[in-house]
Amino acid sequence: MSRILVIRLGALGDFVQSFPPFAAIRAHHAGDHVTLLTTAPFAPLAARAPWFDAIALDPRPAFWNLPGLFALARRLRGFDLVYDLQTSSRSSRYFRLAGRPRWSGVAPGCALPHANPRRDFLHTRERQREQLQMAGIELFPPPDLAWLSAGAKPGRIPAPYAVLAPGAAPHRPEKRWPAERFGEIAALLAARGTTPVVIGSAQEAPLAAEILARAPESVDLTGRTALADLGPILAGAACVLGNDTGPMHLATLLGRPAIVLFGAASDPAITAPRYPDGGWPVILVAPDLADLPQARVAAALP
Repeated sequence: MSRILVIRLGALGDFVQSFPPFAAIRAHHAGDHVTLLTTAPFAPLAARAPWFDAIALDPRPAFWNLPGLFALARRLRGFDLVYDLQTSSRSSRYFRLAGRPRWSGVAPGCALPHANPRRDFLHTRERQREQLQMAGIELFPPPDLAWLSAGAKPGRIPAPYAVLAPGAAPHRPEKRWPAERFGEIAALLAARGTTPVVIGSAQEAPLAAEILARAPESVDLTGRTALADLGPILAGAACVLGNDTGPMHLATLLGRPAIVLFGAASDPAITAPRYPDGGWPVILVAPDLADLPQARVAAALP
């Protein structure tokens, strides 16, 4: 039995985009012991997935923190093969910390490099698939996602309902469509008999408050759900509307009708959520999201 390590640290959208590669690695190494190295926010979600025998946490020590690096090096040693799906400068440095094992990624000198000079211009889905193909993986089964949508929704959500994800990374406010526009959409949904459900972190509670000011029928779940709770909520949604943010990747992976809003801060051709069959959700683009009119989003609602 070989010992396999998979590295995927975050963020949420990137982590979810790796579910198909996770399934492919598990199928290729069905008789091996597969460990995922990730960060604390994603460990509970990963522990529920059927693809790993163990979860290891990366404390992400600073590179001048010698005791922390030595501890991480001990954690990285002893693996027969490493699939670095993070492929960042940080994770590539782990190649040497791990003792230079057989490594799939972009670390200089690794045995199984993703040797495509245009890899950064590929969508995440195609980039990771090509990386694994170059490492010898040929079978890419659809990921089993029954575990993702299993479980009860937190609290009572009147059906039918639509999920709104008005947030984005805290340091990327330019990726947010104005909350008052989400509120206008929420009021429209409520008038049509569909309950708006607002999701997000506790930091996004002010956005939910703006939405509820315009659509008091909305259900505010900001700060009230763990990542593991999002699957059951999204799986039951009639539609999902949000910015370029992690929950939209979960929604599309679960096959829900989705509308994703992009500004100039990111390129949907490279980072947009995708359906399990590779198809695309509805993607609305405006160079400045503040200029994206409510009417254009309303027209895209199913």
